[in-house]
Amino acid sequence: MARTALVTGGNRGIGFEVCRRLAGAGLAVLLGSRDAGRGDEASARLREEGLDVRAERIDVGDAASVAGCADRLAAAGIAVDVLVNNAAVYPTRGVLDLDDATLEETFAVNLLGPWRTCRAFVPGMVARGHGRVVNVSSGDGSVADGIPGPGAYAVSKAALNALTRKLAATVRGDVKVNAACPGWVRTEMGGGAAPRSPARGADTIAWLATLPVDGPTGGFFRDRAPIPW
Repeated sequence: MARTALVTGGNRGIGFEVCRRLAGAGLAVLLGSRDAGRGDEASARLREEGLDVRAERIDVGDAASVAGCADRLAAAGIAVDVLVNNAAVYPTRGVLDLDDATLEETFAVNLLGPWRTCRAFVPGMVARGHGRVVNVSSGDGSVADGIPGPGAYAVSKAALNALTRKLAATVRGDVKVNAACPGWVRTEMGGGAAPRSPARGADTIAWLATLPVDGPTGGFFRDRAPIPW
């Protein structure tokens, strides 16, 4: 039986390419999208390529939506073996120019979203003795590099890195938790001037999502190589 992967923010950009990569590797993929119509459209495109992908509505910024997704999958007897926390927002204001609403939304999606999905699905991985979690982070949140990104986004990604380390130290069995930096990618978020394609951005994420038993855990990676937190 194929293992099942849930990819949040899977309807476009890097997330869409991760769905394609994982389905091409033989996983059954749940393409997560907060917009049901866009999720259906994106998953249909991948099914036209002969891939096992279906849409699943999930808004990680909404606790009730995450819980509802988990309940639907449990009722259908679907276990999530691979969780890719890709959904994110990218406000560009400086840290002293932020308003409360922008900061709260950024943390709700970029940090609380992955925490909610991990809380929903990682206990099942631990119970089954196998799982892979990939938190899609950014070098903009690297403390070693001075947290160079825009205010709310950079701080939220630094916090996501901390969550990654904490969760990796908490879980047991063959459950691996890592963070990935896809680099600057040509997407709606990254813009047309970015040097990397979505496929290149997705590569390290898909690699971490399919690590063997002896693969790393608790690390931060770009281009399949460790980078400083």
